[in-house]
Amino acid sequence: MEKEQIHFVTGRLAEPALREIVGRLAERIGFGFTVQVMPITVAALLTPHWMASRLEVPPGTTRILLPGFCAGDLRPLQDRTEVPIELGPKDLRDLPAFFSQPATPPDWSQYDIEILAEINYAPRLHRHQLLDLARQYAAAGADLIDVGCEPTGGWRGVGDAVRAIKDLGLRVSIDSFDREEVEAAVGAGAELVLSVNSGNREWAADTGAALVVIPDRVEEWERLEESAEYLAARGCRWRADPILEPIGLGFAGSLQRYYAARQRWPEAEVLMGIGNVTELSDCDSAGINFLLLAICQELGIHSVLTTQVINWARTSVAECDWARRLVKHAVSGRVPPKRLLDRLVMLRDPRVTSFGRETLAALAEQIKDANLRLFAEPDGFYALAERQLWSAEDPFELFDLLSQSGWLGIDPSHAFYLGYELCKAEIARQLGKQYTQDEALSWGLATVDERKRHRLKRRRNRDAGEGAAEGAGD
Repeated sequence: MEKEQIHFVTGRLAEPALREIVGRLAERIGFGFTVQVMPITVAALLTPHWMASRLEVPPGTTRILLPGFCAGDLRPLQDRTEVPIELGPKDLRDLPAFFSQPATPPDWSQYDIEILAEINYAPRLHRHQLLDLARQYAAAGADLIDVGCEPTGGWRGVGDAVRAIKDLGLRVSIDSFDREEVEAAVGAGAELVLSVNSGNREWAADTGAALVVIPDRVEEWERLEESAEYLAARGCRWRADPILEPIGLGFAGSLQRYYAARQRWPEAEVLMGIGNVTELSDCDSAGINFLLLAICQELGIHSVLTTQVINWARTSVAECDWARRLVKHAVSGRVPPKRLLDRLVMLRDPRVTSFGRETLAALAEQIKDANLRLFAEPDGFYALAERQLWSAEDPFELFDLLSQSGWLGIDPSHAFYLGYELCKAEIARQLGKQYTQDEALSWGLATVDERKRHRLKRRRNRDAGEGAAEGAGD
């Protein structure tokens, strides 16, 4: 097999670090490489349109790798060459991880766990609130919208509520023991009833809906069996829910019951209500949801019921959606679910890289303009501009150094920007996250994109124009 020949494209500031990292990778992995330095200072400002007339592809190149920040349609570039063009990581320090990725990425469209997202106390909500939650849960990955009723029953509007959700094109389940509520909901299109035990199984069997069977009391396993057998004899569609208990109130024992349910009914559907753990534990929900869905995947439990009421579980539906994809891949492929997907790594980052003082000092020597480059390193904060380097362990100290140096002939807008970026850098250092100037901190699936913010857009447009003019003179 011929050795791969990769053509890397970058800007002037990143060239030394890029050559160092790629040189090590090429030796370790075994590929050849070339580097094209575009006539622009900052690689993040490169655009496909601007590069189209400047790209030079050496003979024998098998792949072209652009900086990950390169925004826009790649077709102007791809039309100039038959060599495949792709984006690398946004941070060149992530190149080792980029090259360690599998040749064929996992297919994250695959999963077999159904998510029921419960709208708690639905009778208390105005119709627009109910529908807004239904849309929100469906967009986050819910397969069924579970309409949760009051324990006392008596909701006259349940049928209209179910019809309104159905009109959105969504599937609906009803969570009630009240006969009138259940029958009205099923009549309006609800396809699943939560829940059925010996107290309501006779009339529930006549609804024609699928039924979730629970024990009369959590510890009464035999009553769950009786109800399941009764419904099976009536020809009803049913799934078992042995009830997941909160931590401290029988959590481990309830896991044993789910295992027993799978042993008792190898082919039957089973549902796990995971909100009893996520909502009742002082802990961020992402890790808990992942672990519970991993248990479900290994036991062949194909339904989970979740809620996102308490603030630390406010993204539970989306967490379950990505967790079910990750555990499906792990269990099916018999691979540990590590370094495959970062959507559920939210508090800290999968990896944090740093340049080191020596590299930053060398980089500072190349910078001729007055724009500050900010870095968060293990030993503190760094600012680079006009062949100068400032560093401090505290962001306030760094600001003082900049003020005392005479660099800061600063307007309020720029001062606000600097404070904003240093605040992000401080959070990153405290939590063990990667800080990249002008980029959002990564919070997994909860990340908020900052690229559309007006100041950054204005700065990028201005700097790109300067870079284009600079390139035209070279």
